[in-house]
Amino acid sequence: MSAVTSRTLRHYDAIGLLPPAWVAGDGRRHYDEEQLLRLQQILLLRELGLGLRAIGEVLERRSRSSTVEVLQRHREWLLAERRRLGQLVGTVETTITSIEEGAEMAAEKIFEGFGHNPYEAEARERWGDEVVDASKRRMQGWTAEEAEQARTGYTRVHEGLAPLLAEGLPVDDPRVQDLVRLHFETTSLFWTPDAAAYRGLGQMYVDDERFRANVGGGNDALVEYLRDAMAVYADTHLA
Repeated sequence: MSAVTSRTLRHYDAIGLLPPAWVAGDGRRHYDEEQLLRLQQILLLRELGLGLRAIGEVLERRSRSSTVEVLQRHREWLLAERRRLGQLVGTVETTITSIEEGAEMAAEKIFEGFGHNPYEAEARERWGDEVVDASKRRMQGWTAEEAEQARTGYTRVHEGLAPLLAEGLPVDDPRVQDLVRLHFETTSLFWTPDAAAYRGLGQMYVDDERFRANVGGGNDALVEYLRDAMAVYADTHLA
């Protein structure tokens, strides 16, 4: 009824977000109305852009004021995103009209509405304005080579790790760690994590469905492989 897969339900159970009412002898999870209502809240908060960890915190606090406060912040993010998408629609419509009429568009008009990071509000909430602003300043100073690495680095890591995982290589294998070094260097173009932060980033890849889907493309084992390899790199090079 909820269109949530059994794999997702198992993941929610594993991280303590949605335990079932009971588990039968054959291993099947059973859910009562209380769990269904909790799942409804989880799905609503996911629609609002919250990560699983933030959702867990909201549900843990459960007070009306704190829940409303979080929802209000994300409502502001949604409204800003709606305004941005509206501007993008206008930009595309203007471009279509200009092409059809043979008119020339000013360069700045061609790119109106682009360049907004939809995760920025969440990043500011999680890590603070100072960290996000410092990252944006760092990005403005990129060389052409650094910009290219930022664009392709993570993809190279994910595509390179997949066959190593299939070979069964341990995460501390030099070939795996070489790719993690590329991952760390790419991450450091935006911000430079210490050992704890880098391990936490790897765990977030696993916990947050959005990142898990982007990193693994449906292969959860690959995401966990990267997380474990990042933990080894953190302990070896960043501790």
